Amino acid sequence: MVGDVTRYPEFVPWITSMRTWNARSTGEGVDCVDAEAGVGFTFLKERFSTRVRRDAGARQIDVTLLAGPFKRLVNRWRFFEAEAGSTRVEFDIDFQFKSRLLDALLTANFAHAVERLMSCFEDRARALYGQEPPGA
Repeated sequence: MVGDVTRYPEFVPWITSMRTWNARSTGEGVDCVDAEAGVGFTFLKERFSTRVRRDAGARQIDVTLLAGPFKRLVNRWRFFEAEAGSTRVEFDIDFQFKSRLLDALLTANFAHAVERLMSCFEDRARALYGQEPPGA
């Protein structure tokens, strides 16, 4: 679900478009695709391109910047088996915008943005797989 970037506009509200190209296998259980996301907030409309590397064996997805409003953008999703057949997800992100103003604005709201992003993925997982959140 996380690696299916073409579907992000369906459930991540600020991703307005997604285009992929250059899909290729780079080894057993490992593939890469380049992706351009259109994002839209009330104060910002931008596009950025990334390389998405999906490694099924390592249960990991790595994303690196190709082009866009960032000076730096790297993120990693890691998936671990947890109790009762559930999955624990770790998401790490490191970014810096080229614009100091934009960087300061989004860095100040970073925790809220990550929380909202994780909620989008949790809601999507429930919609696809029908599982209830813990404690529900």
